[in-house]
Amino acid sequence: MAVKNSAEKRHRQSEERRLRNKSAKSAVRTSVKKFVVLAQKKDIDGADAALKEMVKKMDTAARKGIISKNAAARKKSRMQRFYNSIKAAQ
Repeated sequence: MAVKNSAEKRHRQSEERRLRNKSAKSAVRTSVKKFVVLAQKKDIDGADAALKEMVKKMDTAARKGIISKNAAARKKSRMQRFYNSIKAAQ
């Protein structure tokens, strides 16, 4: 454990940030999973809403530095292509 007061405070801060980041990453993963499940069920309306929610969560996480901007862009692009292929198949 930390010895100095400043080191103890930094440890507390980093722990709080770690938990906050973990929660945000989990929310992103959950939104991706919801979208994929709805898209595989061919529920276009539900998948459309889930895609918008997923993009919003990814953009927020990228803006806050929780995930990189390139990773967010790559994942959004892949999900959008998946959605377009499902929609075109109908």
